[in-house]
Amino acid sequence: MSEDKTDRKGFFARLTQGLTKSTTRVSDGISGIFTKAKLDENTLQDLEDLLITSDLGAETAAEVTTALAKDRFDKEVTAADVKTALAEIVATKLEPIAKPLVLDADAKPHVILMVGVNGTGKTTTIGKLAHQFKTDGKRVVLAAGDTFRAAAVEQLKIWGTRTGCDVIAGDVGADAAGLAYDALAKAKADNADVLLIDTAGRLQNRRELMDELAKIVRVIKKLDPAAPHSVLLVLDATTGQNALGQADAFTEIAGVTGLVMTKLDGTARGGILVALAARTGLPIHAIGIGEAIDDLRPFAADEFAKALVGAQMS
Repeated sequence: MSEDKTDRKGFFARLTQGLTKSTTRVSDGISGIFTKAKLDENTLQDLEDLLITSDLGAETAAEVTTALAKDRFDKEVTAADVKTALAEIVATKLEPIAKPLVLDADAKPHVILMVGVNGTGKTTTIGKLAHQFKTDGKRVVLAAGDTFRAAAVEQLKIWGTRTGCDVIAGDVGADAAGLAYDALAKAKADNADVLLIDTAGRLQNRRELMDELAKIVRVIKKLDPAAPHSVLLVLDATTGQNALGQADAFTEIAGVTGLVMTKLDGTARGGILVALAARTGLPIHAIGIGEAIDDLRPFAADEFAKALVGAQMS
């Protein structure tokens, strides 16, 4: 077995373990439904209901059952057959949006603005991304733009120490847009490759907080009209369908360019990624399947689909 295949198998095992709650919900549900010898209207309806309650979304659920019915209706089918077919269909839907985060080599620095509601893991995600960029030999600067919470600033400073990255921070309560401006000026002066800007968690229905986020974007553009080059929305998988509304609101205000999904290891609602793909079409750059520094991994459609439904890795 090649080293690459060994690494792939190892990641699939970790992904499957991380998605245990989601997998159990879908896989056990399929095994419970498909006890009959043939695929019929009742089993198709039960499957559609299962997929909807597993947060894959009504649109995806309908497409999956339609595809299964087209090829297998009134034919003998096992739970394993359904899982394999379901994984293939889900992977096909996810493949177009499974894209790595690519830095613009001409941008000095490539500015990444991290946004999201409270508690999604933005600051931790910044630290993990910083670790990856540093490992790739990039010069990285971190900006503590969550000026509302002293704990957030301290957490980012800890990540800066762990990863060997400079951290630009101000006083608690300082103007977040002004700090972002200063951080970009400093990163430019230092010829940094990447600037990662943390922001305060904000509910998408709090207009004054969303206006502040829009201000950060405007101010950054005064120094670099192309910035931010990436706006990453960090979503907590445990929120389920609420992630759809968050994606809509933050995209409208800040021009989200890609998604990072965290806490997939702590929820049975991992199917929300499929619904997000169908609803937004936004690239999913990475997923979090644990707390360790290496547990933020590039999103791979085939592996995720198989792990989600409990299908076997080929």
